[in-house]
Amino acid sequence: MSRPKVLVAMKLVPEIAIDLLRKRFDVEVCDSIQVTRAEIMKKVPGKFAIFCGPWNKIDEELIKTAGPSLKVVGTISVGYDHVDLNALKKYGIRLGNTPDVLTEAVAETAVGLLIATTRRFFEANHAVKTGGWKDVTPVWMCGRGIKNSVVGIVGCGNIGTSTAKKLKTFEISQLLYTSRTEKPAVKALGGKLVAIDELVEQSDFIILSIALNKDTKFIINKERIAKMKSHAVLVNIGRGELIDQDALIEALQEKRIGGAGLDVMTPEPLPLDSPLMKMDNVVLLPHIGNAAIETRTEVAILTAKNIIAVLDNTAMPKEVKF
Repeated sequence: MSRPKVLVAMKLVPEIAIDLLRKRFDVEVCDSIQVTRAEIMKKVPGKFAIFCGPWNKIDEELIKTAGPSLKVVGTISVGYDHVDLNALKKYGIRLGNTPDVLTEAVAETAVGLLIATTRRFFEANHAVKTGGWKDVTPVWMCGRGIKNSVVGIVGCGNIGTSTAKKLKTFEISQLLYTSRTEKPAVKALGGKLVAIDELVEQSDFIILSIALNKDTKFIINKERIAKMKSHAVLVNIGRGELIDQDALIEALQEKRIGGAGLDVMTPEPLPLDSPLMKMDNVVLLPHIGNAAIETRTEVAILTAKNIIAVLDNTAMPKEVKF
């Protein structure tokens, strides 16, 4: 009797996770560094499960190509805006994700991006490497410190709460946050629940850690950017489409805000001719928020366990309910 099949839609997944899957499935791993949709469409027919990431679009076309054997999609991300939930529901396919596991790694990235952007680390590094370290004045490469600042966190789930805890140690003057409900853990830090417009007006540093959905797309739009302080730094570790990127580019070019630190953007990868690539007041990372070795291993194992649970007809460790 043939075993069910899993398609791993990426290369270089930690071997411990692949080994877990191989005990129960025939596993096919896409062998391209940049796996194309065409390759996935070619290999997905007859698969029981798809092991994917946020760069893999899982839509009705792909699901229909896979056929009736497809029972589960396991994504190595917390977010699942790349997955068509209506299509999954239509065909009775379950979805597993990886909340909690990557909280600390992404929160560390948020803090790192904030510091690197406001203190001009990448700009200074470039100066060192290109002969710009000369004729230094007292204000050369000076940025704004975090101490005594107002920090605003848009979306205080696990990642936002962890980021708040870390930034509180910098002796900030005020912590603002948005959430559907008051968060006791953030309130205990002195955090104040406010509306999004109040947050963008009052904050020196704004961090986006909210999920992307139809209500949060472009939550940072032209009007809200216009309300920001002239020295405000915007950090995004959520999803690119949380920000109206054209409006952000315009504000940065005109120096109407201080800078931006982006781990996510639109599209990904960002075209090399994007204006963001040329700006000194922007720090860009290639969506590596959870790229800690330990975290990536845990995420891969959890995704494998989510898939195995569906084969066993048991509760998934982390299932998205829809």
